[in-house]
Amino acid sequence: MLRTTSYRDLKVVDIAREAGTSPATFYQYFPDVESAVLVLADEMVVTGGERLADLAHAGPWKGAAGYRQAEALADAVLQFWADHQPVLRVVDLATDEGDGRFANVRTRLLNDLNNALAAAARDQQKAGKGQPDLDPNAIAGVLVAMLAHVSAHRLGFEFWGVRTDDLRATMARIIFWSISGQKPPG
Repeated sequence: MLRTTSYRDLKVVDIAREAGTSPATFYQYFPDVESAVLVLADEMVVTGGERLADLAHAGPWKGAAGYRQAEALADAVLQFWADHQPVLRVVDLATDEGDGRFANVRTRLLNDLNNALAAAARDQQKAGKGQPDLDPNAIAGVLVAMLAHVSAHRLGFEFWGVRTDDLRATMARIIFWSISGQKPPG
């Protein structure tokens, strides 16, 4: 329903009807529409957030294998945002409006990925590679912000004539260079 209707326009009666139940049953589980959306957002974090972090942890960040890892991460973030765009839109809106519950969801969603990228940057620095003059946490923070915002605005970029494949390649190159300190292969 969030794909076709603003969450502010969703009514409990409409949600109950769509679920094949009654408003009274809805209220047994949720005090309001926002609480139901919050459950969806929590499930999104559990199912998707860890998978994104796992991609940042996987394999070495060097050479062709490292670049393929960066491509896989860019693909996964773009796909995650496409799959969960309606819920993410509500999370972003409610966070911007100061709803701490949704801000917590957003933090939890991005925290694992941020920590995994910071660890990868730190590991590269310890190995004498990477970006030795940059804070690994800053590297990760910038990468996570880039991944989230580019993914959230992918359709706008397409409207401007930027192909998703070009966004993906650019994201992968920036990830790879930021973590490994190496020029992307090819």
